Amino acid sequence: MAEAYPWQQGLWQQLAGRQQHAHAYLLHGPAGIGKRALAERLMALLLCHKPVGLEACGQCKGCYLLAAGTHPDNYVLEPEEADKAIKVDQVRDLVSFVVQTAQLGGRKVVLLEPVEAMNINAANALLKSLEEPAGNTVLLLVSHQPSRLLPTVKSRCVQQACPLPDQASSLAWLAEALPECGEDERRELLTLAAGSPLAARRLHQQGVREQRALVVDGVKKLLKQQASASQLAEAWKAMPMIMLFDWFCDWSQAMLRYQLTRDETGLGLADMHKVVQYLADKTPQPKLLAMQDWLLQQRQKVLGKANLNSVLLLEALLVQWASLPGPG
Repeated sequence: MAEAYPWQQGLWQQLAGRQQHAHAYLLHGPAGIGKRALAERLMALLLCHKPVGLEACGQCKGCYLLAAGTHPDNYVLEPEEADKAIKVDQVRDLVSFVVQTAQLGGRKVVLLEPVEAMNINAANALLKSLEEPAGNTVLLLVSHQPSRLLPTVKSRCVQQACPLPDQASSLAWLAEALPECGEDERRELLTLAAGSPLAARRLHQQGVREQRALVVDGVKKLLKQQASASQLAEAWKAMPMIMLFDWFCDWSQAMLRYQLTRDETGLGLADMHKVVQYLADKTPQPKLLAMQDWLLQQRQKVLGKANLNSVLLLEALLVQWASLPGPG
């Protein structure tokens, strides 16, 4: 049974309490807030033969088969490899499932995550099934980046926004999920996860604070000319590329914010306060804006799963970063 998160209570009652379900839902919102768990709870409810209130009973044949991963009327579509695209052949297999008759005589339920992993051909192959799914079929689509979806995909679904929980709810949940961490550490993890509590827990498990310390130390050595861009790029190549670009984007935004407001409360996490303030004072604004544009362009390529040489890309980033102080 998927976990029920406290911040989803109202959303769950809204979704599960519908008298008649749509043929397709698009659950969208930031990563790390429990959208997959929400979709799995709804999937279990829709496949249950004897629901108890707004929950699957967990005791009927449908619930037993779903728990065993052998339910004949359930289909889960994900990338074949992490961070890879969902291919058109995978969607064609899904379409073949959708047109079949439900073997247990009830609903068929499809879970697809993340929707934005579909390439153009795959998305187009899904459109007919989204518009008119055969029989009593419900498609549950989960998206972390709905802006990347085709309008034709979004228009065929009931769109359900899944907002971030408030900070108090997230910190209360993290206190139970990460009792070994102190409150300051949990707050830092939540900040690094952009407010997403499940992402904060995952980052802790991945050792993000240790990674962050290495990167911050490397940036300081780069600016003091104690380490070269190529040395740091090689040392960081195993780190998640999107995480590194997110940090540099955050730092460049904090620099611009400080240039415009001189407000030290907007400098971000304490580990980079002095560096951000120094660079903001020493970098001409047109140069900083050009750096931001470049960062966003490269970040988009990383998100788009472009075939990039990570070491060369990081080296290019660090060379430009080192050249920020000084004339444009």
